[in-house]
Amino acid sequence: MLTLYYHAGACSLAPHIALEWIGAPYETKEVEFGDKEYLKINPSGAVPALDTGEGWILTQAAAVLRYLADRFPQAGLAIGGSPRDEAEADRWSSFMTGDLHPAFFPLFSPNRYTRARKKEAIDDVREAAKALVGRKFDVLDAHLAGRRFIVGDARSYLDAYVFPMERWAASMLEDGLSKYPNVRKHYDMMAADEGVKRALAAEGA
Repeated sequence: MLTLYYHAGACSLAPHIALEWIGAPYETKEVEFGDKEYLKINPSGAVPALDTGEGWILTQAAAVLRYLADRFPQAGLAIGGSPRDEAEADRWSSFMTGDLHPAFFPLFSPNRYTRARKKEAIDDVREAAKALVGRKFDVLDAHLAGRRFIVGDARSYLDAYVFPMERWAASMLEDGLSKYPNVRKHYDMMAADEGVKRALAAEGA
C-alpha cells in the first residue's frame, strides 16, 4: 500500500490531495521535522516522502506528484499529449519547485537568512520575502488569466502542487490573495473541491 509521510501545512499537502483524487488505497503518517526516525526514511528531513509499496521510497514533492500521476493514469492527473504540453508541465512544475516555494523560506525561517538577531533585522528579512513572494505570484496570476487550471483544460497534479503555496500566501501576506484575482479564483476552486477538503480535514486544517 502507498504510504505518504507528511507534515501538516507543508507542501506534502499536494500529494495528499493527489492521492484523494486518485482514490487508490493509501495511508498517511504525520512526521515532525528533525525526527530521528523520519531521517532514516528521508535523510534530508523534508516532506513529502512516499513509500511506493514496491520496496522503494520517493522524495521531493514534484517527483512524487509526477509519479502518482503516471502510476494511476485513470485519474487523469498527468499532462499528456504533445511535447509542448509536457514541456509546459515541466516549466510550471519547475517554477513551483525552484521559484515560488523557495520564496517562502525566509518567511518560515527568517533567522536563517541573516546573522543579525535583532527584531528589526528579522522583520526586514520577512518584508523582503513578502516582496519576493508577491513577484512570483504576479507571474502566476498573469499565467492564470483566462485559465481555470495551471496547464490544459482539466485538473492535473500541478493544480494540487500549487495549492499549498496559495494557502501560505492567503494567510501570510497582509492582503492575502486580493492582489492576485486569477490566483484567488484558482484557490477558491481548489478549496471547494471534495478531495481537497478531505485531505485538509485529515491533516486537521
